[in-house]
Amino acid sequence: MRKDRPKQGLTVVVRGDDINGAMRVLKKRMQDEGIFNEMRERKGHKTRSEKRRLEKSAGRKRWLRKLIN
Repeated sequence: MRKDRPKQGLTVVVRGDDINGAMRVLKKRMQDEGIFNEMRERKGHKTRSEKRRLEKSAGRKRWLRKLIN
């Protein structure tokens, strides 16, 4: 990528024909940006009980992560 052009969105540089490594980096960046979660939320309709269940499990995961660290 040349420095005189502005960067737009997520970019990954493929070095030495290492496509698998570039895909790994791209997936990590997408995960950090929350793109996977947003796609999952937009995928379909969730009922109130499903939203509540998912929020409860996410809170439990955060709490357990906090206990470990």
